[in-house]
Amino acid sequence: MRIAVPNKGRLHEPAMDLLERAGLQVVDGANRKLYAGTVDPDVTVLYARAADIPEYVADGAADVGITGLDQVREADTDALVDLLDLEFGACRLVLAAPEEGDIEAVADLEGGTVATEFPSITRRFFAEQGVDVDVAEVSGATELTPHVDIADAIVDITSTGTTLRMNRLAEIADVLESSVRLFAREDVADDEKVQQVRMALESVLSAEDKRYLMMNVPDERLDDVKDVLPGMGGPTVMDIAGKDGVAVHAVVDEREVFETIHDLKDVGASDVLVTEIERLVE
Repeated sequence: MRIAVPNKGRLHEPAMDLLERAGLQVVDGANRKLYAGTVDPDVTVLYARAADIPEYVADGAADVGITGLDQVREADTDALVDLLDLEFGACRLVLAAPEEGDIEAVADLEGGTVATEFPSITRRFFAEQGVDVDVAEVSGATELTPHVDIADAIVDITSTGTTLRMNRLAEIADVLESSVRLFAREDVADDEKVQQVRMALESVLSAEDKRYLMMNVPDERLDDVKDVLPGMGGPTVMDIAGKDGVAVHAVVDEREVFETIHDLKDVGASDVLVTEIERLVE
């Protein structure tokens, strides 16, 4: 199975880190290589431009891909299936126009021109809005186009809105909420190896905001400890060899650890240990 990942840019390192944490470490990924093997002999990583990855997958050069939802939607193909939100690379595709202009709503662009690096998404958006516009495809410096009479407005990616404000552009509407996704070609989406990769990546994401608690508890205080623990399902309770009492293990949300430890001590728990979780298969 071949996984296409971004070859550079802000998505490359997080994508490779996630694969490694999921157990798919690259084993021969020397610099400048276009592909690399992994510790799983059945899985190969292909390096490609983020914008090209949907086409790689749709055309069969790769079976699954990791790139932004914006790139997947721009590819405009029914051959791809979204498998998992990988929860990084969040951004928005927005419609923006000059701050001091007359455009304040989508309808104000009727008969106008919109510049963008995402022509397919932009055409679909305006078609859904019932507004007729000309779409001018550009390959960079999109924010400049309204100020040099190339376009009346733009559709562009933003994370914080800072670049838009620096270029005296005001947001008019959200076009797409995007983040990095794991996706597959439709004909292989249910294959065992594809689902194995999806589960491995999902297990890393599930563990990110969880902590594993271990403690010793007197037998007579076990019910009190169970009442305190806010974890997933019931805690695991085990006898302690050669000692009175029991060992209690539980998974809890990271944000609840501070208060939970205080409450556990109050009801008699001792030797409380908190550890990170690398992967959690639910």
